[in-house]
Amino acid sequence: MQPIRMGMIGGGEGAFIGAVHRHAAGLDGHYQLVCGAFSRNEDNNARTGKSLNVDASRCYASWQTMLEQELALPEEQRMQVVVIVTPNNLHVPISIAAIKAGFHVFCEKPAGVSFGEVKDLQDVIHANTSLYGLAHTYLGYPMVWQARHLVTSGMLGNIRKVYVEYPQGWLSAEEETHNKQAQWRTDPAISGATGAMGDIGTHAFGLVEFVLNDSVTALSGELYTHVEGRRLDDDGAALIKTKKGATGVLIASQVCAGEENALKIRVYGNKGGLEWQQMQPNSVIYRPTDAPYQVFRAGQGNVGLCDEASSRCRTPSGHPEGYLEAMANLYTDFAKAIRNGDSGEAEGVPGINSGLRGMVFIDAMLASSGSDVKWTPLSEEGTN
Repeated sequence: MQPIRMGMIGGGEGAFIGAVHRHAAGLDGHYQLVCGAFSRNEDNNARTGKSLNVDASRCYASWQTMLEQELALPEEQRMQVVVIVTPNNLHVPISIAAIKAGFHVFCEKPAGVSFGEVKDLQDVIHANTSLYGLAHTYLGYPMVWQARHLVTSGMLGNIRKVYVEYPQGWLSAEEETHNKQAQWRTDPAISGATGAMGDIGTHAFGLVEFVLNDSVTALSGELYTHVEGRRLDDDGAALIKTKKGATGVLIASQVCAGEENALKIRVYGNKGGLEWQQMQPNSVIYRPTDAPYQVFRAGQGNVGLCDEASSRCRTPSGHPEGYLEAMANLYTDFAKAIRNGDSGEAEGVPGINSGLRGMVFIDAMLASSGSDVKWTPLSEEGTN
């Protein structure tokens, strides 16, 4: 079975997420990187291609040129899937052009910078036969699937409460002056209308909807900017309600000094609760009301794991599987869908529907944060 020919747009020298995608795509041997438009800087583009053993003739100066010239190659030579690891404002334009040209698309999140443009992308996907996948990487962890199984199998009973938090500390100071990642992620013209909430809040939101197998229907939220002069939010929180009747709290912040990537979810039903942490990803803690708590552990063949979790484990128990492996699970499921001739969304991989849900969440956070009517001031004289 021949590897799937992959091209990459973005991810040149100095861009961290491109390397992550390349490592993840290569982990199970399903892909071969054959071309790229890695950087608008000619020297960077050439160096990146050379370091990755990509033929110089297929290191393109622009993404437009790459799509045009790859399409002109014989079908058995041209790339089959394009991986988009650019800043947010280019996600939709490149995705639309690639899908119209007949290429599959695997894109970094978020899907775009506004609901309207992501809806346009959805229309294009539905009108064509290409696959579209979105890198909500945390949904590739085996034990996230185990957490979802505990909920959907009824082991927690009726879900009442969910807490999800994603604290980071990397933007606690004014990083924009010297950090390339901080520069574009805090620029509304490139990143979109939100900062921390769009960057990591969408991960927390997607995790809630996936684990609960439910949808958030209402929120009361606040966005805040702590670092003086910063143009986008670096902190935020929301109270949430779901379609099935659960309530919860969502927190996303990039100014929690000392924190790394402490994504965590806790879910409580009338029969028990669960907890999963991204920085300890091999464990799901299950706390039934009528028995001692249990810890489900990742690992091939481990007792108690659901099929979806087991199939995403590569190693025996006690061998940590982390972020790269989680993303690799998305790439492997995407490869299966390509070989099956599927279109639209790949089973097991977040797609355009997840992308649209993220945009709906961002719009709701912006609207709620911009409203004063939800807040009741604390009066020193009381209200009676």
